[in-house]
Amino acid sequence: MTRVFEESLSLFKDKISDCIKTNKSISITTHIDCDGLTSGSIIAKALIREGARCTLRTSKEFNKNIVESFKTDSRDFHIITDLGGGFGKELNQTLDDNWIILDHHQISEEEKDNQNVINAWKYGIDGGSEICAGGMAYFAAKALNGKNSDLSAIAVVSALGDRQDQGEKKSLTGKNFEISNTAKELGLLEIDLDLLLVGRETRPLPEALAFTSQPFIEGLTWNKETCLSVLNSSGIKLKEEGRWRVPAELNEEEKRLVIDAITKFSSDKNTTKIMSELIGYTYTFPREDKMSFLRDGREYSTMLNSCGRINRSGVGMAICMGDRNKVLTEGENILTNYRKIIKEYMNILSNEKWRISENENCIMVNGEDIVPETMTGTISSLIADSPKNTGKVIILRTRGEKNTIKFSSRKSFGCKSEINLSELMRTGAEKLDGIGGGHNAAAGAKITKDKLDEFLKYLEINVVNVSSTSNSQ
Repeated sequence: MTRVFEESLSLFKDKISDCIKTNKSISITTHIDCDGLTSGSIIAKALIREGARCTLRTSKEFNKNIVESFKTDSRDFHIITDLGGGFGKELNQTLDDNWIILDHHQISEEEKDNQNVINAWKYGIDGGSEICAGGMAYFAAKALNGKNSDLSAIAVVSALGDRQDQGEKKSLTGKNFEISNTAKELGLLEIDLDLLLVGRETRPLPEALAFTSQPFIEGLTWNKETCLSVLNSSGIKLKEEGRWRVPAELNEEEKRLVIDAITKFSSDKNTTKIMSELIGYTYTFPREDKMSFLRDGREYSTMLNSCGRINRSGVGMAICMGDRNKVLTEGENILTNYRKIIKEYMNILSNEKWRISENENCIMVNGEDIVPETMTGTISSLIADSPKNTGKVIILRTRGEKNTIKFSSRKSFGCKSEINLSELMRTGAEKLDGIGGGHNAAAGAKITKDKLDEFLKYLEINVVNVSSTSNSQ
């Protein structure tokens, strides 16, 4: 399948080269999340380097209205990243041959036959764990010009933002591994085994430990005071000249002391599991400033997600494309605000018990009038990350624009369900004239509000009342 992938990338190069030679204008449409912002930015930067006339915009979804808008769009050629699955036929009708999709979400067999659809699954690559849209955009950019290998670093951020660090010790696998190795060889990335504490470059040590929920450490996670006490007992220096130290500043001996302190605090039966999850691969960008949220790959990805989710996509894309001036401070402020907002949403959902119904297989969460449409994926992922929800399918719904309901589904850690969430959401939504899709373990759907009861009934039949080892109906 490698040859077929290379042929598709060659097609991309030929189409874009033709646009540049004939001075055609190019539009890039991408999603608002980290993967969308990185993939769109990679393509935009590659095109700008070639002297192309291009514009970049974001969209929280792809639908028939967007396809229709292309009819009156003044741009000559359209590139769609991290979006567009299932709309190949409509795009052919509207734009003829003047478009290309770069994506990694699961698609139908019919869609795979369309040469303008450059999708990971088409080439036997798992788009849920081996590559994301940022990775697909990177290979397209590299096909356009080999000098674009330096964009591999941004593609690593996209993989981390899409939670594709699913290999042993939170490593990247498949094409993501290949991309990360390229970035490493170019001196753009350092990959190390280290403590997987949240906010390695920016959070004070007690806070970093308290906000680390994978692994969940009973008595420490979410308990900053106890974390402070445990770290104090370790004997390591927590402050330097009045400033809190961050995890990235610890030397090897200090890291060992932290592990020893956590081990002593934890129960014997959980210690081995905690330690195995607490140590994993970190992805550091050495050319970024120390104690910057851009230096750690996972923090970088969180910042980009925050920009997209609160309608500040332009800031995230500017940073991806190299802006390190005033916009960087703006990105940091957005990230801080984003974390506060998330905490508020989670507190409300936790306190208003009537919004949550669950059984042994599934948790249904009603986030209407609380969770904004743009935040459904973030919140459903956080609910799925909670240790108390281990092994279950999480389905969150909220109110969307124009009298619609948005659904976001996730498989939590340890979920054994054979239900393919992408197929589940797409099939159910399409039956009701809606849209849906995504990945096996993470997917979404959108329907009109008048179809809500029917969709809930569909979910009850196909998820809620299905055993964890059964297939979808």
